[in-house]
Amino acid sequence: MTTIVRTPRGRQLAVEEWGSPTGHPVFLLHGTPGSRLGPRPRASVLYRLGVRLITFDRPGYGGSDPARGRRVSDAVDDVSVVADALGLDAFAVVGRSGGGPHALACAALLPERTSKAAVLVGLAPRTAEGLDWFDGMAESNVIEYSAASAGYEVIAERLGQAAARIRANPAQLVAGLFHELPEADRRVVADDGIRRMLWRNFAEGLRHSADGWVDDAMAFTRPWGFDPAMIETPTLLWHGEDDVFSPVAHCRWLGERIPGSVVAVEPGAAHFGALSVLPDVLRWLVRSG
Repeated sequence: MTTIVRTPRGRQLAVEEWGSPTGHPVFLLHGTPGSRLGPRPRASVLYRLGVRLITFDRPGYGGSDPARGRRVSDAVDDVSVVADALGLDAFAVVGRSGGGPHALACAALLPERTSKAAVLVGLAPRTAEGLDWFDGMAESNVIEYSAASAGYEVIAERLGQAAARIRANPAQLVAGLFHELPEADRRVVADDGIRRMLWRNFAEGLRHSADGWVDDAMAFTRPWGFDPAMIETPTLLWHGEDDVFSPVAHCRWLGERIPGSVVAVEPGAAHFGALSVLPDVLRWLVRSG
């Protein structure tokens, strides 16, 4: 059942909970584009791990009101509001793909409440010194982030048209990306259950507009509002070595700058390999010490 949480300024956030109601609370921050209905372990797995998994639509996605001009760091306020509404003092956080920078924001700016953080196939800041940000990135993402750098109107027009096509046929996004997928990702999305989960995720995230997608793209190409080097929260960075949507160099750059971070790069895996590794990551997040 979806819970509606209101921010102090009256914005609506759509929240979902999965797994054990008495388990260790973990926020799962969805990818780009995405929604609170995105890929997650089965309920039986979450119960076995003792995890109370919390997801919510970032502003502009699904059932959450937009917040045009938001920065990556603004996710901290929304996570705090949801945690307060659920009566949570502390929690762990994991971000997959576009959720990764937002998980790092919690680790950096909310250390008193964030027990651990994990990033799966995430991005580094656009201004990352010494990193060729586009090197190894799929053409579709290069075009998208270049459009975001060109300005709001440019990216809004491009993604608005793409979102309309996806609303008409949610399978289109996965199908449209298929020619860019490395073999490891093709094996993952060949599974009918995973494809249907991705379709539901995209359909919900974009059901009203492309606002969330546009604002994510803009946020990733602008200053994040914090320096990853300031993170002291225990942090795990996982990446598939063959990822073409967020290249593995982004993970290695973050790992070199986040003090004490654990970096796990898996050969033969790519972007969607994050789906299968999530249960192990959740186990690390809820483990004490």
